[in-house]
Parts: sequence; structure tokens; C-alpha cells
Amino acid sequence: MTEQIKLGKDAATNARGIPYAPFVERVEDYVTTRADVEKTLQSFSEMISKYQFMESSTQKRALGLKDKIPDIEKTLETVQFLASRDDDAEPLETSFELNDTLYAKANIAKVDEVYLWLGANVMLSYPIPEATELLTGKLSAARQSLSNCEEDLDFLREQITTMEVATARVYNWDVGQKRKEKEAEGS
Repeated sequence: MTEQIKLGKDAATNARGIPYAPFVERVEDYVTTRADVEKTLQSFSEMISKYQFMESSTQKRALGLKDKIPDIEKTLETVQFLASRDDDAEPLETSFELNDTLYAKANIAKVDEVYLWLGANVMLSYPIPEATELLTGKLSAARQSLSNCEEDLDFLREQITTMEVATARVYNWDVGQKRKEKEAEGS
């Protein structure tokens, strides 16, 4: 078994550091005797498991981003709406959520700042231009991250398929070697 099988620091990777699976063109490059077959198949199985774990983690991250992006968009639209209001506009009557099932009414006059939840029970006051800039940046970063996740998922599926093909090739090589040994014993 050669070092090409390992997913190490020196392995070629995609843009986000996920290593490429080795393509097994010639089984003899990975397995020299039938004694190496079990270790090689086990190594390939471990690699498939690692890729599947990465795929699962990436899918979860993508789902989280798909939930987060509409919230950011809605918040950005609201901030932009508040920024577009004239100084002499009548106060805007609205309802806002206090809890899952509890809402309150408010009259909103022209505002110069908004309060944004940053997470971990932290809310900060931002002037409207800064809030718009922050939300635009967060939205752009979330969209880029989602795009990266989708790209990585495609890449991981390819690597899993490559490893499954490699596993089948090594297994078929082993079956062929067993046949040759039986034929040699029979003659």
C-alpha cells in the first residue's frame, strides 16, 4: 500500500482545503499482494466515511445559511425602508414581536438609528447607513458561503464516487487474483 492512499497535508485539495480522492487507474499501484487488499479496502472505507462526514456537516451548514439569508434580507429591506422615509412623514403604526405569540403596537417616527440583534443575546445600536452597510456585508458573505457549501457538496459527492469506484476496482482485482490462484491449483 503506497502513501498515495492517505489524505495528508501534501494531498491536492479544493479551494477550501478538502483533499481530492486518489483515482485508482492501476490497482497494482496500490496493492502488490492479496495480503494488502484488506488494509487498502479498510483505508478506502475510512476515506469514504470521512467524506460522508464532511458532506453531512456541509449540508447542515448550507441549511442554516438557507434559513439565515431570508432573515438578513428582510432586516435589510426594513432598514432601507426606514431610511427612505421623509422627515415630515406621519408616524408609521406597526406591530412587532415580543415573543413567539406576543406582539405589541408601536408608532415609528423618522429614525436615525436602528437596533440589530448580533446573536448571543447582544443587540447594538447602529446609525442607519452603518446598519445598511453591515447587513449588506452580512448578506453578501452568507450568499458566498452558501455558494461555497453547494460547490463543496458537489465536490464531496464526486470524491465519494471516486472512492467507491476505487474500492470496487480493488475488490474486483482481489476476486480476479483468487480465480487465478484456483486455476493454478487446479492445473
